[in-house]
Amino acid sequence: MTWLASADPLFAHGVSFAVLLIVVVKVIAAFSLLMTSVIFMIWFERKAISDMQSRIGPQRWGPFGLLQTLADGLKLILKEDLVPSEADRVVFKLAPFLVLLPAVITFGLVPIGGTLTIAGHFVQLQVANPPMGILLLLAMSGISVYGVMLAGWSSGSKYPLLSSVRASAQMISYEAALGMTIVTVVLVTGSLSVHDIVNSQGGGIWHWNLVRLGVVPFVVFVIAITAELNRPPFDVVEAESELVGGFHTEYSSFRFAIFFLAEYMNTITMSAIIVTLFLGGPAGWIPNVAHLRWLFPIAWFMLKTIGFAFCYIWFRASLPRFRYDQLMDLGWKRLIPLSLGWMLIVAGFVIGKGWGFIMAALVLLSYSVLARSFELGQSREVGPDSVLPVVGERPLRPESLRQVTDEEDG
Repeated sequence: MTWLASADPLFAHGVSFAVLLIVVVKVIAAFSLLMTSVIFMIWFERKAISDMQSRIGPQRWGPFGLLQTLADGLKLILKEDLVPSEADRVVFKLAPFLVLLPAVITFGLVPIGGTLTIAGHFVQLQVANPPMGILLLLAMSGISVYGVMLAGWSSGSKYPLLSSVRASAQMISYEAALGMTIVTVVLVTGSLSVHDIVNSQGGGIWHWNLVRLGVVPFVVFVIAITAELNRPPFDVVEAESELVGGFHTEYSSFRFAIFFLAEYMNTITMSAIIVTLFLGGPAGWIPNVAHLRWLFPIAWFMLKTIGFAFCYIWFRASLPRFRYDQLMDLGWKRLIPLSLGWMLIVAGFVIGKGWGFIMAALVLLSYSVLARSFELGQSREVGPDSVLPVVGERPLRPESLRQVTDEEDG
């Protein structure tokens, strides 16, 4: 080991070869698990939706169509890689990786099991546990939109650019509600470490944040993260009816496959984050079985994550796509006030302790008064001249009314 200490300052400062090897193995294992989960998720979504819609789904390649995802991936890789003549070539080629990397980094923060002892070292089944892991999670969720924005802008086409602008507005709208919900979790836990958040929920199901914080933060987080992922029913970034295919219209071959891969990778990663923040992570019933106790936390974590991934599939199969104005109304007028109010109530309980009920009631009362005054300030008087005929949910403009009247007269 003397030559290692002289060649690398990492070993000179007391980091052994075993520790470095454990770190490398954890990184490779986490990446392999994530990639395998993506392949399974794509097959699982196609198969589950086909069952919900009375179709067959993948069945040709492999048993139950399990190898269909590999066949589709191979087909994409072998296609011709096209770059538009008007595109910014450097940014165009870099953008897909800016979408992929945040999902991989975020998954490294997730504890998927307990603690093992390997070669005399205590090893957490977690790639990294920074003391401010939640802040890194928020940073990664915000950075992922840069890849979408740069992909649409660098294509040199107007439709991908419109889609990327939609993605930026959507991310800003739902990032605020997402952040305040995470702050609520941090208030109860008292730590920014993801590992500490999981440990604080280890006393049984009644200690899970889903129960301790009430259902409201959980529901707000699920809606906000679904909008951040551009998953149905919030997939207006890829609305085919008005934007062709969205921000990746001009992409082909392997770079298009990276966008496709990143979407499902983000879905799995955020399902794992939801399980970590609200459902206890790997916590669950562990039988007293010697030498196998370390397997049960991993099994509980995977079972919870698969269950929530199925919920995303259920959303896609059953819910219609929101209109863009409905998406913005839900984010700014519903989720942000609701998450802010609930965060203040939780802060009242945490700080006030015995006076928590009184403080929470006062916060809720003042918050409802402010919300009501805001609604009154936004309202306007409606007179006879301002009333317009309504088609569906939108008022008909005078020009449109005149056109419809002329068509009816004709």
